[in-house]
Amino acid sequence: MPFYAFILAFAAAYLIGAIPFGLFIGLYNGVDIRKTGSCNIGATNVTRCCGNLAGKLCFGCDFLKGFLPTLAATWIFTAAPWAVLATAGCAVLGHVFPCYLKFKGGKGVSTAAGAMLAIAPFAVVVALALWCIVFLTTRYVSVASITASAALIAVVWGCRIGDFAFCGVVAKDLATAIFCTALGIFSIVRHRSNIVRLMQGTENRFERKK
Repeated sequence: MPFYAFILAFAAAYLIGAIPFGLFIGLYNGVDIRKTGSCNIGATNVTRCCGNLAGKLCFGCDFLKGFLPTLAATWIFTAAPWAVLATAGCAVLGHVFPCYLKFKGGKGVSTAAGAMLAIAPFAVVVALALWCIVFLTTRYVSVASITASAALIAVVWGCRIGDFAFCGVVAKDLATAIFCTALGIFSIVRHRSNIVRLMQGTENRFERKK
């Protein structure tokens, strides 16, 4: 495959990942979420500012813009696994650093989850299940997201060490396991301000707009 094909795929993944669905959904509801709530373009802030349905739509769109480019890459780059990982990374970076919004985007959890679903579905299912449990228990989205990111790392390496067939490619490919680990750590680091507020006792619990 010619080198320019890889560049085009990576650029397309980034540009798709950079689409600010949260901003569009907020504007449709008469709200500029960059200036409201936490000023974040992610699904949590959209839910707080625009309601539950708008938040779910935002999550779905952000999730798909990570999942679809990565899934397409698994079909296109069958002989180049590294290109699949690079595509996933570009989609996530697009959401976090969108060129359309002066590189000020969301935390990347939804888009990363979508990208990882195409690469390590079992690990993502476990991580999402833990996210739901922690969120419903604590009502802190940040705590749930950090827990899910840490769980993703743990499950990926558990699959690799145990060499479980149902875990998919992460049980066989070291590069994929390392990439999943890096993405999980990146997601946790993106929540550093939330971690500070949690330690100070000032982090807000999730409350939907009535």
